[in-house]
Amino acid sequence: MGNPQSIWFNPEKNIVEAIDQRLLPFEHVTIVIGTLQEARNAISEMVVRGAPLIGVTAAYGMYLAARSYVGNNLMAEMNWAGEWLKSSRPTAVNLAFAVDEALTVISDQHTDSENIQLLYEYAETLKKREIDFSKKIGLFGLELIKAISERNGNQPVQILTHCNAGRLACVELGTATAPIYLAHEAGILVHVWVDETRPRNQGARLTAWELGEAGIPHTVIPDNAGGHLMQHQMVDMVIVGSDRTTLNGDVANKIGTYLKALAAFDNDIPFYVALPSTTIDWNLRDGILEIPIEQRDGGEVSMMEGIVDNEVRQFRIIPERSAVANYGFDVTPARLVTALITEKGVCEATREGILSLFPERRPINE
Repeated sequence: MGNPQSIWFNPEKNIVEAIDQRLLPFEHVTIVIGTLQEARNAISEMVVRGAPLIGVTAAYGMYLAARSYVGNNLMAEMNWAGEWLKSSRPTAVNLAFAVDEALTVISDQHTDSENIQLLYEYAETLKKREIDFSKKIGLFGLELIKAISERNGNQPVQILTHCNAGRLACVELGTATAPIYLAHEAGILVHVWVDETRPRNQGARLTAWELGEAGIPHTVIPDNAGGHLMQHQMVDMVIVGSDRTTLNGDVANKIGTYLKALAAFDNDIPFYVALPSTTIDWNLRDGILEIPIEQRDGGEVSMMEGIVDNEVRQFRIIPERSAVANYGFDVTPARLVTALITEKGVCEATREGILSLFPERRPINE
């Protein structure tokens, strides 16, 4: 499988490298990210995607911006670079988190070369932190899968997931898929229903590819089939990731997640959201009203990509003059979320539930 990470620093070439996720599963290509521009393009064009990976890419982008700057006001340049990076994609909070945290590690009290080194060290630290968070999320989620397996008489646990929240999206291991990987490694029988996740097909193209690489049984389904499976007792649990979760437990994730939560609620099936604390927006209270929802190019909906005559080709699937609306995310209200799985444990999707795991985030005057 090669490098298990989806982004890394190549010390021999002194560059950042990443898997080009736009080409999977048809081609496995590594791209070079050597400048701030290339880091921003990688984020905006979905060469890299997934909230944790976007944050790490942004951190590397800040380092690359500092490394190439030749003026006499590095701090001003870095503030500009940070705002430019933030504008690349609006929904995933990890992007702004990484940029803002990177800016806190540098100052006018250091030389430019010291600041450059500090930014490099921060990017590496953030990457390691996200990997560690994924492992801890996996261990907490594993206990939930174990409980269902024991209750089902050790029959395969049927898990439905949406979009891609695996190692590609999270540097290594993943969030929503981390418990699945660990359950498989522990010998627990699992089967994953993989939503195709239109229009970019991250489930069909990326999650299915990852699960296949790991030897985990899975079946790709149309996005609209999940409710049918739940009605017929073919799903034991749903696990999804998150691009931004508010302090009250509302969850922004890939478009279509809300519909799966509704179906799970109607069929009394647990609906879990796996996320690191870097994906929690501590300043927002109402996800439906406050989380910005990215609207992407209509070509993602009107065109599809696939293998034709052993070549990767794009082709139109709708009438040429038809208008397209392409909302990238939706918000699942906290009331539909059974629990959040974080690196500090499992909690209710409520303000008090979240603060019980992260008491340091509670306002001092409470």
